[in-house]
Amino acid sequence: MAMARRVSLFEREVSIRLAPIAVGLLHDAARVLHEGELTGDIYAGSTMMTVDLANTKHVISDPPDASTAQRIAFLYASDERCREHARRIAITEARRVAGCDIGLPHVDVESRARGAELHLSLNVEATRPRRNP
Repeated sequence: MAMARRVSLFEREVSIRLAPIAVGLLHDAARVLHEGELTGDIYAGSTMMTVDLANTKHVISDPPDASTAQRIAFLYASDERCREHARRIAITEARRVAGCDIGLPHVDVESRARGAELHLSLNVEATRPRRNP
């Protein structure tokens, strides 16, 4: 075993996160399906976003395969930029379906991969704002 005579004063760390452009690119490439309903003053709905990475191969340099989709799904879950952008999409869809403004929406964001597809589930719960008499 060799003895180290010199050591570095710096500890190095490698981190991987989604590139800033990834958020818009993934959301722009997504097929969006929303369903929900307003019952009384309570709105409940779900937005499903599906991104087939094969459809993005002309604009991304990463392989559009299952391992890339899995990595995106894992990183998406902890990336607040992604989650906030997804929340805005879900709230916009919820307002469109409800046909009115919804106040104080709670959006739960889940991400997973299936093969070379990224699946985002955005579940929305909200109440219609009370009107002042």
